[in-house]
Amino acid sequence: MFPRMANFVFTPFGSAGDVNPSIWLGKLLQSRGHGVKVITTPIFRDVVQQAGLEFIGIGDEAEYMSFLSHPDLWKPFKGTSLVLKMTIKAMRPFYDEIAKHVQQQGTVIVAPFHLFAARAAREKFGVPLINVHLQPTVMLSVHDETLFVPGMEWVARLPVWLKRFLYFKMPNPADLHVAGPLKAFCRELGIAAPRRVLPEWMHSPDGSLLLWPEWFAPRQPDWPDNAHAVGFPMEDLRGQFALPTELKAFLDEGDKPVLFSPGTGNAQARDFFAAGLAACEKLGRRALLGTRFPEQLPQPLPNWARHFDYLPFSEVMPRVAAVVHHGGIGTLSQALAAGVPQLMMPMGHDQPDNSLRAKRLGVAADLTVKRFTADNVAAELGRLLSDPKVPAACAEVARKFAEDNAASAAVEMLEKAVR
Repeated sequence: MFPRMANFVFTPFGSAGDVNPSIWLGKLLQSRGHGVKVITTPIFRDVVQQAGLEFIGIGDEAEYMSFLSHPDLWKPFKGTSLVLKMTIKAMRPFYDEIAKHVQQQGTVIVAPFHLFAARAAREKFGVPLINVHLQPTVMLSVHDETLFVPGMEWVARLPVWLKRFLYFKMPNPADLHVAGPLKAFCRELGIAAPRRVLPEWMHSPDGSLLLWPEWFAPRQPDWPDNAHAVGFPMEDLRGQFALPTELKAFLDEGDKPVLFSPGTGNAQARDFFAAGLAACEKLGRRALLGTRFPEQLPQPLPNWARHFDYLPFSEVMPRVAAVVHHGGIGTLSQALAAGVPQLMMPMGHDQPDNSLRAKRLGVAADLTVKRFTADNVAAELGRLLSDPKVPAACAEVARKFAEDNAASAAVEMLEKAVR
């Protein structure tokens, strides 16, 4: 047990892939006697409370669902700009709520970098803030070959001096959509505003928790000294939801299906599912479809396909032949742990870079949105499922998870912030 109980205030912002790691960390800390509060959008009330954590809701579900259905959300650059605009809109209510729960002694705020309300609270109240980074793209480095947009691999191969100019001198989406309102908010609070939001407010001076292992994204020379990679957070709410009887029966009754999951927050995946189902028909494979938006699926489904709103990946992944997804870090890490081949359709945000790193490991392939057709999906799936090098690479990567100790390393860093 930690010698002094602390008060951890989590403020995840985004989809389930962003919230689940906070639930994982919160449960770990609460089991050690700390107080834990989770401040986020109301749609996650049930899963947070079922995990035994205190929940505080900000905003309303209708606004959140409208955000998920926005046509720009999954587009390169436009999607990032949309998320940043939403964080500015949410800045005041999040800040006000954080302020209610901040205690001068023993409080630690745990937040993604783009929840600028958390950094403002840190500057105002002088409490520690640990930024949680879920994907390597957040760690801008002139030495790493990061991929921000599909098809733009050439940017990563530019000279170091030119990448330094592009990353840190050229205007970025935060300059365009965040800087003005954020600086005005800082003046109102009486705190110093950043000259440039990014990279100045990307990493908290108190430390950054990197939720991936070094073998997935090695440390770079220009990363902050207090940024520590601990491993993937393998939280998928397993145990909070019973595996449906129909799903168990489907998995038991035939060959391993191909799992299709475009992301828990993706409400615009109609073409993704249509191409996937047609590809499975060509290959004679069964299909398992995961989405909270069933209106995207063709009706009726063929008798060799099944749909479920929620799938606990840690239980399902070992029982599928391959997984086809968007390149989100949560889905990707669960597939790596299960040793399952992956075909990705990266769209924006961190997805292109995640996909590139998985391909380097020899366990994955990807297709751009334009090339994600039934014929191409069938061809890539066929290659992944027939190439003997792929299962060998998958098994090698899966073995690495036995060596990771993400939970204890993450807790140690968070408790160090209290000290």
